[in-house]
Amino acid sequence: MILGGVGAVSMLLILFAALYVNKPAQETLYVGLDATDLNQISIALAEAKINFQVGTDGTSLTVPAGMTGKARALLAERGLPTSGKAGYELFDNVGSLGLTSFMQEVTRVRALEGEISRTITSIAGISAARVHIVMQDVGNFRKADQKPTASVMIRASAEAARKSASAIRHLVASAVPGLEVDDVTILDSTGQLLASGDDPGNGALSRNLGIVQNVQSEVESNIDKALAPFLGMDNFRSSVTAQLNTDSQQVQETTYDPDSKVERSVRTVKEAQKSQQSQPDSAATVEQNIPQAAPQSGGNTPTSNDQSDKREEQTNYEINSKTTATTRNSYKIEKLSVAVVVNRGRIAQMVGQGADQAKVDAYVAEMQKIVATAAGVDPARGDIVTVNAMDFLDNQLLEDTSSGFSITDMLSRNMAGIINSLAFVAVAFLIVWMGFRPLIRSLGGSSNSTALPEAAGLELPDFAPAVGGPGAALMDGFGSDFGFDSTDDLLTMGDDGGTFNRRVKEGPERRLSRMVEISEERAAKILRKWAVDQAA
Repeated sequence: MILGGVGAVSMLLILFAALYVNKPAQETLYVGLDATDLNQISIALAEAKINFQVGTDGTSLTVPAGMTGKARALLAERGLPTSGKAGYELFDNVGSLGLTSFMQEVTRVRALEGEISRTITSIAGISAARVHIVMQDVGNFRKADQKPTASVMIRASAEAARKSASAIRHLVASAVPGLEVDDVTILDSTGQLLASGDDPGNGALSRNLGIVQNVQSEVESNIDKALAPFLGMDNFRSSVTAQLNTDSQQVQETTYDPDSKVERSVRTVKEAQKSQQSQPDSAATVEQNIPQAAPQSGGNTPTSNDQSDKREEQTNYEINSKTTATTRNSYKIEKLSVAVVVNRGRIAQMVGQGADQAKVDAYVAEMQKIVATAAGVDPARGDIVTVNAMDFLDNQLLEDTSSGFSITDMLSRNMAGIINSLAFVAVAFLIVWMGFRPLIRSLGGSSNSTALPEAAGLELPDFAPAVGGPGAALMDGFGSDFGFDSTDDLLTMGDDGGTFNRRVKEGPERRLSRMVEISEERAAKILRKWAVDQAA
């Protein structure tokens, strides 16, 4: 009964280890599922007798390792998951009979929205997207056509949503005919407006904020690249604050070169004047008024001559000029503030535990120069760089990060396999200790149940009987009753591990007396049994 109970317990332990301890690991099948898709997929997997588990978030499914391909092939055959993002496959189930133009247009818009949503969700960091498109409505009695618009809601982290907002706007505007980028509105699942075309300041503000964050991230990355090789990534922290001027500027500049001149036109004007005037010198008399005869000039007549020459020359020169019109839509760094905190323990390891404070300060000053060079600090601009050595809370930061893969990481990654292996070893040990060992002991109990007492200083003789004699049966009976197959086994006992075997050539009487001395009660029983057998 004990052996049966041990066997039953061992089998139960083996079954427990096979079913629970060593059950196959789970692999993720789908994440971010809607409630409708989750319900339909669960029904399909249950019908196919594929084990699955729903994640704690209620939007993911896991299946046993090795069943992912089979499960996805089965679900793809049934058109799952749909997730409400049906694209152009909507036209597969649309018949041509009884389909109005309105229904065709609605189906087209739905298909376009689904395809754009699929493309948006393929962007890294975006888990879900929903697109609403209002297509252009053409009317015969309208003065102006309605412009198409679109709105997109995405589910993503704040950083991923901010970085991808501009790209999503251009993607949607390029996918819809006649849609402009300013007519696309982007918002996230928390209700925060990421991009909108109604206010030009919204796009400019988002762009300026993105530029500032990108500059700060770039400077921090440069500092990390400079300090990580000898400090380790976990032994320092850097923070950068940048003040930028992102105003748009338009500069128009005209430059004249006085050293280079070219004659453009030459104008020459010449003018000559000449005049002569004479006046008679006579007094007025009566004779002058008589018409019969001309008056006679008499005396001297005064005469005047006037002559003038004028020359005018005008030369026009063309001077070289250069006009430059510059429009700046980029940014200009006005000031940088860099703060770096270094683990004091790491510096002590590199400088030496017995180093004085002067050596530590000199080492920190060298690191400050490295940080200033990596960040592109300009003292004329008023940039500030601060490097301080502090004691970090986590002692693990003192370890060298470049040492490679540690034993702790290896144990943590393979903990499940180690537990399973130890469980099987424990089960095997229990089976051997509680099952086979008592079984072997019970089978060999008849030969080892009686211990042969050792007499101090007793030299056991050879009890080998004569072949075929009546004493042989008696000696065999003695040997078997004493727990040995033959009398030779009785004599293979001693301190030298059973190699002691002395044979003393004595008669049967002497050997019988020796056995009686060892155990009188057993000898009497054997003699009684032998006598009964002889009488029979």
